[in-house]
Amino acid sequence: MTAPTKPVLLTGASGNLGRQLAKGLSALGWKLRLTDITPFPDPLPDGASFVKADLGEGLAIVRQAEGCGAILHFGGVSVERPFEEILGPNLRGLYHIYEAARREGARVVFASSNHAIGFHERPQGNQDKLDFDCEFRPDGYYGLAKAYGELMGRMYWDKHGVENVNLRIGSSFPKPVDRRMLSTWLSFGDLTRLVERCVVAERVGHAVIWGSSANPSSFWGRDHRERIGWAPQDSSEPFRPEVEHITADPVTERYQGGGYTLIEYSRSVPSPRNAFTLED
Repeated sequence: MTAPTKPVLLTGASGNLGRQLAKGLSALGWKLRLTDITPFPDPLPDGASFVKADLGEGLAIVRQAEGCGAILHFGGVSVERPFEEILGPNLRGLYHIYEAARREGARVVFASSNHAIGFHERPQGNQDKLDFDCEFRPDGYYGLAKAYGELMGRMYWDKHGVENVNLRIGSSFPKPVDRRMLSTWLSFGDLTRLVERCVVAERVGHAVIWGSSANPSSFWGRDHRERIGWAPQDSSEPFRPEVEHITADPVTERYQGGGYTLIEYSRSVPSPRNAFTLED
């Protein structure tokens, strides 16, 4: 695979997924510009540079994006936190990313999340799987920010022609650790191959792709992966005997967002499954 002709900016490079991408994409010969608010903890890969940058500082982001053909936006608060902690890096910071992309004519690959749709119930069969155009049902402020990010990508494509791919990442870890991850797991190898195709594909427009490996028990159905020519190669199934017995409380087990749905959950009991009321 030919490396991009222009540099690629990777935000959140010091995080768990950023580090995996820095290693994997540099091995393909990519010229990477790495940024994060914390120092890069590993030796710099060949062809990569690192600059400490705050997503809240628009000028710093614009400078790092100069001449780049794509921005891989994996920066920001990566877990559920109070709204005020999410506001700056995940909302205002995303605006700075898209303004830099508009200025440079760069494509954005946005690390969205399953938590943007986390209060959808887990499917009871293949016919109940969620497609990319399902409604947003965020399970917290973090998921709400991811829904906002996808909508910002939609607006920047419609208004400015900024191409963007929104990756609704499930659970990207070395291996699944519980039964839920048998449905949501995304291997590091599949993550790197997915991001690679997001950048090198000829055209993407505004696209949404479920970020999970080839898991037979996946919660998710149709998306735009055909636009980029990607298919996952790994599967959670070899781990099933090890983790399928590891479950949690009824609320966590009911919804796709797992444990995030339980954070500050204050309903006395969940509403009856498939019961639609004004508050649901």
